[in-house]
Amino acid sequence: MQHKAVIGAGFGDEGKGLFTDYLCRNAERPLVIRFSGGQQAGHTVVHNGIRHVFSNFGSGTLQGAPSYFARFCTIDPVGIVNELDVLLEKGVEPLLYIDAECPVTTPYDIRYNQQHHPHGSCGVGVGATINREEHFYSLTFADLFYPWVLETRLELIKEFYKEYADVVLEDFLQCCSVITGSPWVRMCRGLPQPQGGPFSDYIYEGSQGLLLDQHYGFFPYVTRSDTGTKNILSLCIGHAPEIYLITRAYQTRHGLGPLSYENLPHNIKKNPLETNVRNRFQGDFRRSLLDLSLLEYAMQRDRLIAADSDKCLVITCLDHVRDEYRFTLQGEVVYCDDEDDFVKKIAEHLRIRMVYTSVSDDSVHIIRRLL
Repeated sequence: MQHKAVIGAGFGDEGKGLFTDYLCRNAERPLVIRFSGGQQAGHTVVHNGIRHVFSNFGSGTLQGAPSYFARFCTIDPVGIVNELDVLLEKGVEPLLYIDAECPVTTPYDIRYNQQHHPHGSCGVGVGATINREEHFYSLTFADLFYPWVLETRLELIKEFYKEYADVVLEDFLQCCSVITGSPWVRMCRGLPQPQGGPFSDYIYEGSQGLLLDQHYGFFPYVTRSDTGTKNILSLCIGHAPEIYLITRAYQTRHGLGPLSYENLPHNIKKNPLETNVRNRFQGDFRRSLLDLSLLEYAMQRDRLIAADSDKCLVITCLDHVRDEYRFTLQGEVVYCDDEDDFVKKIAEHLRIRMVYTSVSDDSVHIIRRLL
């Protein structure tokens, strides 16, 4: 069995979904494991003419790979049902395993989040859900299967939020009922054990990047989760995962918070199909030159990543920096002759021996480079 970790190296939006899909294409019987974050992920995948943004299912779904949301992830019943309907309309029949201990986001969490988001939140209630759980007002996936338990816990959560509790629960309750009776959603405790033999690959799909980790990032502009290898290690006990660090060929940050050298001019092209656009909760989608020192910093903060001499780097969106092959290193701009020189210098500085690259149009092409 192979264990492969897809981890964002920056502030998110690096292309984790794209590479998860790629790994699933090249695996016999993969399982995609979401190990952090929750429904705030927006991972775009294109396959066989289908373009889909995954939030509540793993990004290997178009390859037929089941998804598993581990106990570290929040889930949103309304989001799951809405995305399930979209996938079925596209002719895709997904399979989603959800750990019994996954915290459930309620309309109360979302209402609070949307009215109280000073640090650039997505507005879908992930951080609010985790905060509520830490205050022992708990609602987990297993609770949805017991109507009295669900009703009682919702009443207590309503008291917890007080002035933010003016919400309608009808749609939420209907979606909970759909999920508990759905053939496409199954509850499990720990990693699922399917009929017909074990999975060939466990592919751990990260949520936000290392620089948004609640411990590594720049508080308070962080996510309420561990985006590095901490949660993975508790799931793949006894195994050392192959690590794939994902970065765009430039920096991005969606919303508030520090972004290094944003003042430097650049000619980075805007993607007309960009999933991440300005919205009323996060704000602007920002870009700047790739900061190699910041990438190195993020890698060094995670002990497993720092110690892994065989980790791979994935550089996406190379077509956005055509004639713009440069990056910053300790505050200085490093100029490169062409794409090959750009990739080579990055790999040499970070001591990466294997680099994958991609462009971001609908006909995604992955090139494997051995350096």
